[in-house]
Amino acid sequence: MSDIARVRVLVVDDEPHMARALRINLSARGYEVLTASTGAGALRLAAERRPNVVILDLGLPDLDGIEVLAGLRGWTAVPVIVLSARTDSGDKVAALDAGADDYVTKPFGMDELLTRLRAAVRRGAAAIPDDPVVATDSFTVDLSAKTVTKNGERIHLTPTEWGVLETLVRHRGKLVSRAELLREVWGPSYETESHYLRVYLAQLRRKLENDPARPEYLITEAGMGYRFQG
Repeated sequence: MSDIARVRVLVVDDEPHMARALRINLSARGYEVLTASTGAGALRLAAERRPNVVILDLGLPDLDGIEVLAGLRGWTAVPVIVLSARTDSGDKVAALDAGADDYVTKPFGMDELLTRLRAAVRRGAAAIPDDPVVATDSFTVDLSAKTVTKNGERIHLTPTEWGVLETLVRHRGKLVSRAELLREVWGPSYETESHYLRVYLAQLRRKLENDPARPEYLITEAGMGYRFQG
């Protein structure tokens, strides 16, 4: 089972008996197991140790599991299997919409979970490793921690400013159309409100660029959209 031996699984659950049971069962089958009991700890471990699969409980003490999913999906496509005692279909839809690959309801059989885990491993096997930290000569963006620093100081961004920056950084080097950027940050009903982008790009450049009038990183492609040139 040498292929399994290379698979690193991050288990995120604040119930000690559940985390222990998963660690024992997965370790016995050759998986390398990391555990976290908080959302913040999970995001930190994911960035530091780069698991191949994440098993995520939604009911965490500090962050909701959906927030953890959003933190992961800001920078990585690692397969995520959600575990939850929530049986409402709305919770399942919300988790899948947020980027979960699978959803398992507690209580569950270990054989079922292992089957889903193997499927997730196969789906993620060809994924290119992602890096949550993107550094420029002017500032550094941490997509996992959702922070921006410049000259060693943390830069405060509004939620909307962060949404614009995150979307551009996730597509770094690629053109993001105005409609796509508006849809990602504001929603589908705002696809024609391009004046929003001019305002928020100007604010971001003032905060992050060395010379806002001659931006090096937050580039406007006239008539088309924007590009993060890292």
